Amino acid sequence: MADQTLRDHDVIGEVEKAEATHQEHVGSHHEELTEEEKRIAKKLRRKIDLRIMPLVIMVYLMNYIDRNNYAAAKLQGLVEDLHLVGDQYQTGLSILFVGYILMQVPSNLALNYVGRPSWYLGFFTIAWGLVSACTSQVASYGGIVACRFILGLVEAPFFAGVLFYLSKWYTKEELAKRNAIFYSGSLVSGAFGNLIAAGILNGLAGEMGMDAWQWLYIIEGAITVTIGILVVLVLPDFPDTWGALSPEEKHVANRRLAIDAAEADIDEAGGMSQIRGMKLAFQDPKTYLLAIAYMGITGAAGFQNFFPTLTKTLGYSETVSLLLVAPPYVFMVFYSYAHCYASDYYGNRFWFLTYPVFVSTVGFIIFMTTDSFGPRYFSFFLMNFVFAQNGTIYAWISNAIPRPPAKRAAALAFINSIGNSASIWTPFSYAPSSGPHYRPALGVCIGLEFLALACFVSLRFYLQMQNRQLEKMESEDRELDERERKKLERTAEMEGVDIQKARKLQKGYRYML
Repeated sequence: MADQTLRDHDVIGEVEKAEATHQEHVGSHHEELTEEEKRIAKKLRRKIDLRIMPLVIMVYLMNYIDRNNYAAAKLQGLVEDLHLVGDQYQTGLSILFVGYILMQVPSNLALNYVGRPSWYLGFFTIAWGLVSACTSQVASYGGIVACRFILGLVEAPFFAGVLFYLSKWYTKEELAKRNAIFYSGSLVSGAFGNLIAAGILNGLAGEMGMDAWQWLYIIEGAITVTIGILVVLVLPDFPDTWGALSPEEKHVANRRLAIDAAEADIDEAGGMSQIRGMKLAFQDPKTYLLAIAYMGITGAAGFQNFFPTLTKTLGYSETVSLLLVAPPYVFMVFYSYAHCYASDYYGNRFWFLTYPVFVSTVGFIIFMTTDSFGPRYFSFFLMNFVFAQNGTIYAWISNAIPRPPAKRAAALAFINSIGNSASIWTPFSYAPSSGPHYRPALGVCIGLEFLALACFVSLRFYLQMQNRQLEKMESEDRELDERERKKLERTAEMEGVDIQKARKLQKGYRYML
């Protein structure tokens, strides 16, 4: 019944239609599939979309709501009830990301090693829902700091884990759109999380002797626990272990990813593959360029943790200030999907990461320099262009570091760790004394966006150099060394072809710019 309902949703249908129309334009991997395999792949992709995407969107929605309800709780009396003074509120905000970062790399390596995303991700979803609900009972500064730190620990496995998980199901041409749909969960949370908070502020404040912010944590934590149980029961692990797939669909699922990366999407046998994957990730310059770029984007997006505070400077009540947060996020839900659709259509990542830097910068400057309602509220829509970059950079990470899985898992976790490190220190730039324009904080946002831009330019040049090296190998048809031959042997075994055919697939690979 649930699957039938999901089939009625137009978004997935439009994605399917668009992919069928534009495969040739982006140089699709299906050029190497037989006509029968193409037909199976189309059915397979729709089946994956209907089962996986709604679940990960729901979890990500609650991930951001549970993480960011701290900002809404500030307007509902949390600061006063816990007697927070000075920069104690900012410390409670930033401490979450300390725990979050500490768990990133070990968690993703464990996920790849364990091989059961449904249980692994579902367990931690349930855990952070329980921690969020328990946060409602804290009564001091120490209590809120402890709960926020633990929340960071149990939330950490989800985000980088899902990015890795999706890259085990989708090809590079498909990833940006799915990442955009996935990331829409965080944007929707920005809108509806604050709408829920506004409703609780009006309807539940004082009920059963608890303030509105306490009910906020209880209700949203309970919803998260329910969704976590659903993940355990419904989310498929990987193509080879999903019972709903026929043997033909399992074969095509693996084959199309192997063609997409020009090598098999499997790790070397042996327990040391995870450690080796981590070493490979740390030896790749692309890992560091992407990590610093993502740090710039995440740091520039740090205003979302103070969004209700920024809208409060427009001069309205707490409830209206929470409601004013919603429209900029709703706009970006639709815009970011169109943005990532275009990125996939044109087969380009660089330009779609570059132009939002300038749009968001204009937004920051308008808020810093004007006082009237119209321009300041319009600036929120422009500032939100930071979020348009996320779906694109997630896809570029998986494009630039495609295989093997252990390397990709470590790289995704490391990049996400470095990216979120900006969230540890940026909250302290939003000093109350700098309101209502918050020029120091938004100036930092502008600087971080241009730091990310410098990384985009560097990465583009580096990938162009690597593509020239791949082209050179094709033209010279040089002898393979032992490591290259073993890799081709694994690919050939997965593909059911000989070494020469596997090498032809590898030679055809290029990094997406």
